[in-house]
Amino acid sequence: MTAIEQVPGKHLSALDLRSNSLQGPLPALQQSLLYFLISDNELVGELPPTICNSSSLVVLDLSKNKLGGIVPDCLGNFRRLTVLDLRSNYFRGKIPTTYLRYSSLRTLNLNDNQLEGSIPQSLTNCYSLEVLDLGNNNINDTFPYWLGTLPNLQVLVLRSNRFHGDTQNFNGSFTFSSLRMIDLSRNEFTGHIPPELFENLKSMKDIQVDKSSPKYMGGYYYQDSVIVTMKGSDFKFERILTSFTVIDFSSNHFKGSIPKELGELNSLIVLNFSHNSLAGNIPPSLGKLVALESLDLSSNKLQGRIPVQLTDLTFLGALNLSNNNLEGHIPLANHFDTFSNDSFDGNSGLCGFPLSKKCGNDQEPESPPSTVADESDTSIWKIAAMGYGSGLVLGLSMGYIVFTTGRPRWLVKMIKRNPQKRRRIRRNGRRKN
Repeated sequence: MTAIEQVPGKHLSALDLRSNSLQGPLPALQQSLLYFLISDNELVGELPPTICNSSSLVVLDLSKNKLGGIVPDCLGNFRRLTVLDLRSNYFRGKIPTTYLRYSSLRTLNLNDNQLEGSIPQSLTNCYSLEVLDLGNNNINDTFPYWLGTLPNLQVLVLRSNRFHGDTQNFNGSFTFSSLRMIDLSRNEFTGHIPPELFENLKSMKDIQVDKSSPKYMGGYYYQDSVIVTMKGSDFKFERILTSFTVIDFSSNHFKGSIPKELGELNSLIVLNFSHNSLAGNIPPSLGKLVALESLDLSSNKLQGRIPVQLTDLTFLGALNLSNNNLEGHIPLANHFDTFSNDSFDGNSGLCGFPLSKKCGNDQEPESPPSTVADESDTSIWKIAAMGYGSGLVLGLSMGYIVFTTGRPRWLVKMIKRNPQKRRRIRRNGRRKN
């Protein structure tokens, strides 16, 4: 363990001290410093007043330490600052309230602290803001519609706070046109889920992916990370693919039906509406979410049959429809027969494989109304399944890369040579979970 007393150097522009078991208070910073990264250490105490003299900072990463006290407002007035990452500390009080007009701030990550109060509307001055992560705090506020005016906002995380009220006051000004990840989970939101929100999410439709190499959010010195809930567990993505899309409204008090407009978000990868009070039928339009890999609608009050259109989701590797009021035969077309009992438990009206309850008419479930896909198309999903078996993250990356860049030739040849082996591979991938 090492105590750090001061930042050396007369004209130091960048200092990276991440993951070094450093102890003690935060050192005084050189005014010439542009990049200061000291995350994942054991620093304690409050931010010194002298930090307000470091207005030349471009990246300030103090995350994953034991720092506390109040976050000084001056940090919002650093015109050159692009990244402010204070997550996983013990900061309390309010979020900094003042931000300069035309601020350069691109990432504001305050996740996992003890902050309270409301979100300051002066954040609308941050036209360059791409990532706003305020999760896991004690923020008590209504839904910040006005953030929808930020033209570059791509990631909005408000999970595990005390947000409340409905989310229906959308108009033409609040478009969220660049949003690719929105996490409102574990709050106290009420009312209906607004269809207008999904109509505006242009960045979740027809995403164009660079086929040469995956791209991630962030720059040379700093890359953004995020926690996503799938299959009932939290997974941390140390880097965020620019093509990764998530909607998580789970564990709130939403009611009413699932908007059919969701079906237009054909680049959506993760959808989680679990643990709410949603009712009505599952909209067949969800079958158009061709990139979807994780779907969780569990613990609601959904009724009716499982739409056979869901069997068209050939990348779906995680499905949870449990604890609803669904009924009828579980469709078995394509790879739907690979999902386990857990995906359907708690629906007394459901019958057929994989449940032990047989259907009364003993008839085969209907096939999808659309043309049955080619063998190779309906089998590519197993790439994602293998990824889920080895930790899920690989599946999310591999599945979507295959979806956006086309089928690799080796995969098509293997499927055509082993058509009878396909079913066994799917089941093995599922058992590994």
